[in-house]
Amino acid sequence: MTAPADQPNDSPKKGAKLPLLIGLLLCLLGAGGGFYAVSAGVVGPFGDTARSGESVSGDAGPAVLPVFVALDPLVISLPGEGGRDHLHFTAQLEVSPGRASEIEAVKPRIVDALNSYLRAVEVDQLDDPAALMRMRAHMLRRVQVVAGQGRVKDLLIMEFVLS
Repeated sequence: MTAPADQPNDSPKKGAKLPLLIGLLLCLLGAGGGFYAVSAGVVGPFGDTARSGESVSGDAGPAVLPVFVALDPLVISLPGEGGRDHLHFTAQLEVSPGRASEIEAVKPRIVDALNSYLRAVEVDQLDDPAALMRMRAHMLRRVQVVAGQGRVKDLLIMEFVLS
């Protein structure tokens, strides 16, 4: 008995499996090549670190230790709302090696920039849990502008207490 002419034939064609197998093979080759490139250090974070002189595993030489410059503690007066009157703020700056003396020379300007910024922050923003990360980014940018290009790498907040 033969199938009627208006019903499609549901049997798969033998030639349709060949492109699927070729695609699967190319996918496996690409994944293997990508794994090799990252593990060999050609691309990715391991390759960038090895080229910059810092070693991930410690076999390319001594690691460069960060240099920190402590800033003077700041006490910021807050408007008398909610029982909190002051913000106690202490931070350290991570600087490029050999630039600590340059940062020490402009430290009064850095403290002034941070003091001005913290006084301008609204009290209700301090209650937001994500506010500290935003404020840190704003303060780091201001410090980098005052200190000069490429001197300050990061701002580490050591104390941020509302009392």
